[in-house]
Amino acid sequence: MKRIILLLLAAACLAAGRAQQRGETDIDIEQIRKLQFAQLAIANLYVDSVDQKKLVEDAINGMLKELDPHSSYTNPEETKKLNEPLEGNFEGIGVSFNMLEDTLVVIQPTSKGPSEKAGIVAGDRIVSVDGEPIAGVKMDRDSIMRKLRGPKGTKVRLEVVRHGVKDRLTFTITRDKIPVNTVDAVYMLAPGIGYIHLDRFGATSGKEVHDAIARLQQEGMKSLVLDLQYNGGGYLGAAADVASEFLEPGSLIVYTEGRNSPRATLEAKGSGLFRQGRLAILVDEYTASAAEIVSGAVQDHDRGLIVGRRTFGKGLVQRPVELPDGSMIRLTVSHYYTPSGRCIQKPYVKGQGEAYNRDLLNRYTHGELTSIDSIHLDSTKVYRTLVKGRTVYGGGGIMPDIFVPLDTTTYTPYYMAIQRNNLITTTALRYADEHRRKLEKAYPAFKGYAESYEVPESLIDDLLAQAAKKKIEPKDEAEREKTLPDLRFMLKALIAYNVWDRSEYFQLINRRSDIVKRALQALQDGAAR
Repeated sequence: MKRIILLLLAAACLAAGRAQQRGETDIDIEQIRKLQFAQLAIANLYVDSVDQKKLVEDAINGMLKELDPHSSYTNPEETKKLNEPLEGNFEGIGVSFNMLEDTLVVIQPTSKGPSEKAGIVAGDRIVSVDGEPIAGVKMDRDSIMRKLRGPKGTKVRLEVVRHGVKDRLTFTITRDKIPVNTVDAVYMLAPGIGYIHLDRFGATSGKEVHDAIARLQQEGMKSLVLDLQYNGGGYLGAAADVASEFLEPGSLIVYTEGRNSPRATLEAKGSGLFRQGRLAILVDEYTASAAEIVSGAVQDHDRGLIVGRRTFGKGLVQRPVELPDGSMIRLTVSHYYTPSGRCIQKPYVKGQGEAYNRDLLNRYTHGELTSIDSIHLDSTKVYRTLVKGRTVYGGGGIMPDIFVPLDTTTYTPYYMAIQRNNLITTTALRYADEHRRKLEKAYPAFKGYAESYEVPESLIDDLLAQAAKKKIEPKDEAEREKTLPDLRFMLKALIAYNVWDRSEYFQLINRRSDIVKRALQALQDGAAR
């Protein structure tokens, strides 16, 4: 075996050496040999036995750490977990769930999915999988998901506890492909103004946004708010698909360029449904990568308004390098540039990942997130938009056309302490679980709930009692009174999420969002002119 390994290494070095002689690479063969022989020496001569797999992984991570902040390595399990949310589907039973104490509670079965077809309903508690208990055994969420998921066509037997049913119910479910939606809210924000919340850019995002626009247009949409707050990006192709909904065919969306990667461009396709009409895109300091590509393209073509705060500034292109065991290196090979030539990537120093990760904290400390006067634009990186010739700035991220400061006074320290302990979420889940049927009967249409439902005082009292048990108390009566409206509001929104879905949750949350309000005002002002 050792001889075979040495022969393989020698062959790899020989091939690289020939490529170097032909001028096809700038690889330093001596350094490759050094790394290979170091690994061989440790494996064969070190005094104690070593985990060679871990040794190689540590070496890879060590090399990547000295590069840019976004080149990374993932083992086979991590690679699969990272790819799933972007692939557009996975194979499993098709339920969204939450953990109430140590029990899995079904929030919603996937529409037309295997669990819904088998008879699983919202509020069901799954207590065992193939005869193995998963309730009351303190099993972590990932372990439970691994038991529920499996190859399409395989069967799994579930035991379920249901409110109002004395005995446990048993379901045998045949696993299937389950769609992973990236659009999680679509509704009319105001007369003539639609709203779409895009969580990330996955394989199906283009079609999802296209379908959402078509639905809103049928409901009378003339203007659109596309919410990309907290959107960390995803597939480049998905960004091009989404941007194509708003730009004229052939319009440049983004170009990439790197040391060994020649310039490549992506242009808008001709299938866009919303190339006319007022458009506002919402961004914040967590908007990154593919979301910045769409924002930058819309801004550079003067197609719409960007509303919010400067985006994250992630403009490095990672090429996936698949390794034989299913692990993967995501290696940075080029930069993203907006149509006007702005580099989206914010500055960084190689090997100084910690400093890079402190950037958002530094923005907050320096006041950039809370005051427009604290924003310092790079006067050496001035660009012009392509239609109106407006001034836009490079230097990292996308600076919005309309700045909306972060409100740091919204919540009291008392509220934040309750939230940090996850008490609001668990209280809302427990209440929705116990009163789901009553709420669905009282409010057959969500609009009735949104307009008239009030959180009972008994639920507030219960929440505050739970907080007191954890020694979370307000500093005085004034702080307590200031906190109560926020608790009522958030409980109402989370109950809506648990009884209905995320679209209904956003319909409530957005009523308080300063960024949504400012975008709505800008679109309505534009309509009035």
